[in-house]
Amino acid sequence: MFIKEADNLFKEATSLCKTILRNGYDAYIINTSLQSQLYDMTGIKELDIACEPDFETLGKLFPNLVHSTEEEVIGTVRSEESGVLYRFYPTDVSDASHPERVVCPITPHMKSALRAASEEKYGAVMRLSSFLNSDRVIEDVSCGCVRLAGIPQLTLARNYTLAIRVLRMAANYDLPVDSATWVAIVQTSGRIADYVPAGEFVREWRQVAAENMWRFVQLLADSAILPGLVPEVAALASLRQNKGKLVDEEQSVFQHTIDCMRYYPEEKLHHDWIGVVGVLFQNVGKLYTAECNGARWTFFQHHRVGAKVTRKILRRMHFDPEDIDTICGLVRNQLRFQSMMTDRGIRRFRSLPDTERLIEMARANIKAQADGNYTNFNHNLKYLERAEKPLEMVEPLLNGNEIMEFTGLPPGPEVGVIRETLLQAQIRGEVTDVSSAVAFVRGCLRDMEK
Repeated sequence: MFIKEADNLFKEATSLCKTILRNGYDAYIINTSLQSQLYDMTGIKELDIACEPDFETLGKLFPNLVHSTEEEVIGTVRSEESGVLYRFYPTDVSDASHPERVVCPITPHMKSALRAASEEKYGAVMRLSSFLNSDRVIEDVSCGCVRLAGIPQLTLARNYTLAIRVLRMAANYDLPVDSATWVAIVQTSGRIADYVPAGEFVREWRQVAAENMWRFVQLLADSAILPGLVPEVAALASLRQNKGKLVDEEQSVFQHTIDCMRYYPEEKLHHDWIGVVGVLFQNVGKLYTAECNGARWTFFQHHRVGAKVTRKILRRMHFDPEDIDTICGLVRNQLRFQSMMTDRGIRRFRSLPDTERLIEMARANIKAQADGNYTNFNHNLKYLERAEKPLEMVEPLLNGNEIMEFTGLPPGPEVGVIRETLLQAQIRGEVTDVSSAVAFVRGCLRDMEK
């Protein structure tokens, strides 16, 4: 967005370009964003335009065109109405040139003006002096955005890792990315994936707070960087799933993943970076297991397939072996807490590593569903509390007196044997309520009488 005082300057410059275009030649204003900032710094009414015609042809369109001794300038025109001096530079029109040479990012005059403005008027404080040589990312609270210092395209060309840093800071500070910086990142997204080493990307990634990880991944996707870095995750945007178990409405698997990443740190694990990475990869197996049955999508065994695919991805990204094992374990066991479990199932669950993370993954998954149902989740939490007691402290559903009542046995060692057998059956999940316990002890009596 241009500074208001410069609107008339750019309006007149646009009119000059249209005159050239109407006569069959290319023309454009060079780096309008930078020239707008330069005018705001200096107040000098000068603008640079790139065009296709030579001096003779241009002179026929603008009779007041004069020769210039400045470097690369075809000629200059001073507006009688506004007093603005317009410099015309040659534009690249060769079919065999590199695409980046077609659009001029900065002219010799603009470089000179920037140096003079920063040295004479603003000194060391002037950030625009870094336009010529910069490798900094600026979190500019005053303008409410994150941006690259310098000309974004040129800055990124020196270090593509800066694009990841911009997105990391935007996610952490919940600030938008400056429009010029964003365009530069999108334009170079393919090169970012090609030239940023995996180790450097992961180092930047590790500086993203767990609570903001979802926003960082969304920015990677929106800027077209994610398909080059983790194509398996990016492809989930093209895969559909039902928004809930009882809902036929669909959403992308990628969106469900983003929602789960957002909810995961909300309850207990606010700073669990590894856990959120596990959530990021929890659905990657769906890419390989998706099936549509009528109006319902199924992804059988996606957790086990996903664990194998995740291991391949994390090795490719040079994660530490310990972290790889942890994250793959989360992906592989993610469904454990989502189904209603028996005492035996809960005790097996407790033997797994990272149970707290698996519980939060299940909670996040429920929150991300349109019809999120906590029945199984709350049941498992209740059973988990019971399972925390030592086995010897677990009480059977029937005590000794009740066993004697339902079996007709007199007091004796047989009652103790049946009581212990009933307790073990409860732990295994074979007996879950009083009625099944009564049937079980009566069956034990019959077995003892044989």
